[in-house]
Amino acid sequence: MAKQRVVVGLSGGVDSAVSAYLLKQQGHEVIGIFMKNWEDDDDSEYCSSNIDFVDAAAVADVLGIEIEHVNFAADYKDRVFAEFLREYQAGRTPNPDVLCNAEIKFKAFLDHALRLGAEKIATGHYARVREVNGRAAAGPSQGGSRPLGGQERSDVGATSFQLLKGLDPLKDQSYFLHRLTKAQLSKTLFPVGELPKTEVRRIAAEIGLPNAKKKDSTGICFIGERPFREFLNRYLANTPGPIKDDRGRKVGEHVGLSFYTLGQRKGIGIGGVKESKSAKGGSEHEPWFVARKDMAANTLYIVQGHEHPWLLSHTLVADDISWVAGAAPADGAVAAKTRYRQSDAGCDIAHAEGRFTLRFAQPQWAVTPGQSAVVYDGEVCLGGGVITSPEA
Repeated sequence: MAKQRVVVGLSGGVDSAVSAYLLKQQGHEVIGIFMKNWEDDDDSEYCSSNIDFVDAAAVADVLGIEIEHVNFAADYKDRVFAEFLREYQAGRTPNPDVLCNAEIKFKAFLDHALRLGAEKIATGHYARVREVNGRAAAGPSQGGSRPLGGQERSDVGATSFQLLKGLDPLKDQSYFLHRLTKAQLSKTLFPVGELPKTEVRRIAAEIGLPNAKKKDSTGICFIGERPFREFLNRYLANTPGPIKDDRGRKVGEHVGLSFYTLGQRKGIGIGGVKESKSAKGGSEHEPWFVARKDMAANTLYIVQGHEHPWLLSHTLVADDISWVAGAAPADGAVAAKTRYRQSDAGCDIAHAEGRFTLRFAQPQWAVTPGQSAVVYDGEVCLGGGVITSPEA
């Protein structure tokens, strides 16, 4: 691969740090950028933005590369956070990481990097890009493309690009990247996508990176480690209402439907509720799960037992569709995930009027409106959509 100017998103974590190191070892001109995406309370105990920047700057110093601090907070609030709140207000459970990748990391960040004269950008995601119908891309640093003003660049030509799973099955992040286009992928490198996480940690320790043992970040960047309900309560007005079981009996009071997600087990707030037998024959000791939300009646339904029929779906419908190749796959057999870290599940896809339906061979657990249904053909991530409804 020709030596290029590559702008790396340095998050302060070990994955992006090792990505920058690998690119420099390959002889590229590497520039680091730290993206600040949230600033409402970045001096609080829950927001680690300032600490992360210090860690990113320390990595840049060790590697001998420049680093720039760029504030995308306004873009994030408009493009990601506003949609996040709208979805929760509607009773769905959105995935802001998916939107952040599509709107910030591979749009706003990519635009900024190109203004710096970058030929590629790189991040620490565990995914890969494959160039097809053109020169074969090599190794961990493979390319990707981007839309400019909503149009794909003509310089991609006949060559196309595929999004592949990361080789470490425990860390694969293609699920969160499924809304990227082949144009964005033509400008993107994922240097650690070919590596297991254990090897990334080993490299970081071997070259003396200051964040070699830093814990992986969890959760959503603007929420941090704070209680989720406490955070949402600052932005959403919610009306309490009844909690009912699968026989329609009131068993408690919810604090607002936005605060619950399908499949939720903890924090429902019905401590002490017991029945000798549930409607489906469950034991009194089986845990309760959130199973349905009735927005019109402001009622939350819960059921006992992980395998309760209300928690299992053979079919789902998704809209707000995005396909990496720019066109939908043919109707027929594919595989899909309805949540991150789920194994691929065999299903059939059928398209109709801007949405698709997936019919699974085996029922899927707690299929949740607002989450992403991501479609695969083997190791290739084809794209996906936002789940609107699960069906038994």
